Amino acid sequence: MRVLLVEDNPADVELELLTLRKDGFEVSGDVVQTAEEFTERVRTTSYDLILADYNLPQWRGTEALDILCRENMDVPLIVVTGYLGEEKAVDYIKQGATDCVLKDRLARLPASVRRAQQEKRLRDQRRQAEEELAQKVVELARSNAELEQFAYVASHDLQEPLRMIANYTQLLAERYRGKLDEQADKYIAYSVDGAARMQTLIQDLLKFSRVGRAEIEPRTTDCRTIVAHALTNLQAAVLESRATVKWDSLPVVKADPSQLTLVFQNLIANAIKFHGPETPVIRIDAEKKDHEWLFTISDNGIGIPAENWQDIFVIFRRLHTRAEYEGNGIGLSICKKIIERHGGKIWIEAQANPGCSFKFTLPTEPLLKAPQETQA
Repeated sequence: MRVLLVEDNPADVELELLTLRKDGFEVSGDVVQTAEEFTERVRTTSYDLILADYNLPQWRGTEALDILCRENMDVPLIVVTGYLGEEKAVDYIKQGATDCVLKDRLARLPASVRRAQQEKRLRDQRRQAEEELAQKVVELARSNAELEQFAYVASHDLQEPLRMIANYTQLLAERYRGKLDEQADKYIAYSVDGAARMQTLIQDLLKFSRVGRAEIEPRTTDCRTIVAHALTNLQAAVLESRATVKWDSLPVVKADPSQLTLVFQNLIANAIKFHGPETPVIRIDAEKKDHEWLFTISDNGIGIPAENWQDIFVIFRRLHTRAEYEGNGIGLSICKKIIERHGGKIWIEAQANPGCSFKFTLPTEPLLKAPQETQA
């Protein structure tokens, strides 16, 4: 173990080293007496431990803590001095010293050194774990970016050849329907339908990848306006289903307006699509909790079994056949990506009445809510 001693008394130096050797430490030491000597030593030599006297003629050895901090070095330091008041001892430990040992009680020094070594090992392990975690976060972000780039390029480049397939299968259907046998007509119809569904899947994949690629432009956003825009986009579905969408006061938040509109639009559209025998009734609520807004969108629809609550946010994961409900199962995946990119989270909870209760959070700022009962 290499030790740097900040000490002006050679006898004390020998006594401290002897105390450590008697307790089984293999130790070698260097001695400094000034701040300049100390700075030069720690810059040129790697030390496992620093033993610093409290008060030297030229400077206070405890100022070594400041030098270590400036040099960004993590070396355990123990104050070894003839006298040090309790307040001073506590103060130095708060500044970063491992312990304070009086020279007339050097028998405590080996135990203090062992504790310093253990604390240093724990700090090193934590630092290494944090570095590894940071590296994995960087790698994961790069991997996600590459996957999104791949999805975008693949889906974009697939559109043209698929468009050609769809066009020619439709042409076959138009020109040769009824001219071949019934089986051939069936095969052509399968081809046309498959090409059309593939085009829809690719377009949905492009939408999903664009959400991840688009820059978020957070602005002061009134959620009442956002919901109104979403309902305008869904006007045909609302009128056809005779749905009722209600909300009380909704907050003003910092968010990307276009992306937040897409979240409300997808959640309201799902509530309309998956309605039960009754006319759809959709309720939107928001409440402030700590440093975030909690939004709830509940409906009286067919509901979702609890065992499928995680699956519904997976892209292209469907709980129903296409014959029952149209769509490719991408809307909730887009909602999840948008909310998470805004620093929030989205989930589903059980509710007392039939239907679904989707919840999502957005970071909040101290902005005013706008009270008003509104109905669409």
